[in-house]
Amino acid sequence: MQVQPKYSPLSRSWFYPDGRSARPTPAGTIAIDEVNLDPALDTGSVDGKFVTTFPINVDSALLARGQNRYNIYCTPCHGANGYGRGMIALRGFQQPANLNGERIRNAPPGYIYQVIGNGYGAMAAFNYQLKSTRDRWAIVSYIRALELSHGAKLNDLSEAERTKLEAQR
Repeated sequence: MQVQPKYSPLSRSWFYPDGRSARPTPAGTIAIDEVNLDPALDTGSVDGKFVTTFPINVDSALLARGQNRYNIYCTPCHGANGYGRGMIALRGFQQPANLNGERIRNAPPGYIYQVIGNGYGAMAAFNYQLKSTRDRWAIVSYIRALELSHGAKLNDLSEAERTKLEAQR
């Protein structure tokens, strides 16, 4: 462990044809700590206030990505439906927030975005697992879709959608 095979900075290398051990940065590489030009997109807040609208276009592709990321990172604690009864709570740990409750429903999207990245209370920060700002906003959009789905009424659907649902019974 004390003597490890490595190159000192700017030393010669027999491995690479150009003889350099320091490699050029590949094209298109983005540093982890590099911020976007839009602070709302990167932080979820502008001038110290949470954003109240999505700084990203919400479409079906973003919602699908949000559902995918939610199922991976959020369901162990919050459960598939967002009520906070995931496997973590069933195993006796502290029950996480109900994402369909009034407090979260009334919270601006920027607040949810920041909680995903920075954590809150017993919830760990996911900024290192979810490095992509787009993925975090996708989860926020999916949480909003979950909230809408729990408050949906049968009369909100079109006649064709109601018929399709009743045929599935």
